[in-house]
Order: sequence, then structure tokens, then C-alpha cells
Amino acid sequence: MKSEEKTEAKPSKPQNYEKSFWEKTKENLVILAIALGLSLLIRTLIAEPRFIPSDSMFPTLEIGDRLVIEKVSYYFRPPQFGDIIVFNPPSQLQEIGYAADQAFIKRVIGQPGQVVEVKKGQVYVDDQPLFERYIAEEPNYQLLPVKVPENSYFVMGDNRNDSNDSHVWGFLPKENIIGRAVFRFWPIERFGGV
Repeated sequence: MKSEEKTEAKPSKPQNYEKSFWEKTKENLVILAIALGLSLLIRTLIAEPRFIPSDSMFPTLEIGDRLVIEKVSYYFRPPQFGDIIVFNPPSQLQEIGYAADQAFIKRVIGQPGQVVEVKKGQVYVDDQPLFERYIAEEPNYQLLPVKVPENSYFVMGDNRNDSNDSHVWGFLPKENIIGRAVFRFWPIERFGGV
């Protein structure tokens, strides 16, 4: 005859059991750590909020606007004409005192291989005039034709005459791009896509 094995059941917690202060604290700390980790992961790889500190993109964006910048699409496709992008300043700007992590926001005008020119108040790309309903006013400067190098972009602010952009400092290297502005979440009355 086989001997019966006795297994001891682990005592279960009574139904009216309440977690101790330390159990609750430990659980809350774990939840907080997971939330912070997810937040950092999302901000680093997927999207982040940004604040507009200048009027270089007026009238499209105003001082104080808050935007969501998405970082995923450029893993699958290059920046396109008209995209509003956020980027770290290129070396030309860092050499004159801008911090490497001081973000700029501008519109993509020229892609690699294209020729950009500004004459008589008009921007031309590959000898074709751009019809830009989004600018504050026509540019009051001239820019001789420049060819955008590989892995670089020509970017301009919509407030053409008050924007520190590619017509001043040159081309933006692709690796400086942080992401693309997708929508404004503040102020509420201007909530929506950009």
C-alpha cells in the first residue's frame, strides 16, 4: 500500500485581509517606476511635447504654443517638403554659442539634391517658384542658388524676415533632426494639427 503524501497547503490570506503600509508602499513604488520608465521610453523614441519660444514660425505657430513632436515616421521615410521639424542646432550655430540641445523648429523647403534660391521676394526650388500661403510675408533678402547636399535639408521659418534658418547658417544635417510637429495641444482654442 502506497503511503499517502501529505502536502501542506500554503495558508491563504483571509478575504478581509488588508495590505500593510509597507506592501502598499512597495506596490506604489513599482507602479511609479514602471510609469517613469514608460514615460522616458515614449519621450526618447516615440513623441515628446515642445514649447514655441520665438515668432520665427509665425503665423503658423505662435509664441507659447505647445506641440507634440513625433519621432517615428522618419525611421521609415525621409523628411518631406513642408514638414515642420524640430532639430538640434548644427555645428555652425553651436560655434556661435547655441547649446547642442537647444531645439529649433523650421519648415523643410529643400531636400537632398534640390537647388534652393531666393530672389525678388520669392523662394524657388529647382527653378520652380513656391506658392506659400503659410508665410508671414515675402522674404526681403536674396539667396544665390545653393544645392542641398546628401543627408542634409534646407529649412526656413514661416516668418521669413525674422527667422534664423538655412538662409543664414546653411544646411541642416539629417542626424540633427529630432522629429516632426504633428499637432498643437495648447492653447485649447488653437488645438489641432499643424
